[in-house]
Amino acid sequence: MLQEIQSIIEEILDIDGNTVTPETYVIRDLDAESIDLLELAVALNSNFDVKIIDEDIFLRSLRIYVTEARENGEDVIKFLLGRYPFITEERAAEILDDMENSPVLKVKDLISYIEWRKSF
Repeated sequence: MLQEIQSIIEEILDIDGNTVTPETYVIRDLDAESIDLLELAVALNSNFDVKIIDEDIFLRSLRIYVTEARENGEDVIKFLLGRYPFITEERAAEILDDMENSPVLKVKDLISYIEWRKSF
């Protein structure tokens, strides 16, 4: 799956595949823009035959969820796991630690999302 996602990203962003790893930040490292993310969602949907929900796969509401959890005195990690069931507790903690360097979306998040959607 990683190789397929790497190929898709390489084609959409017109980059060398040696730069794309699971730890690569999609926006921060690869300079993906909104139109690139739209193309990526379409390509992932087509290649993996899964329903892609942009809001979820690209963690678009992440900051809103973190703020909501904090305002309600809830455990932020558990709250995120409820909103993004495809990420692990470890990844949620990593995201929280890295939020000030935003955006936090990594290639491994795309892989996790696709694997999660395929499990239905």
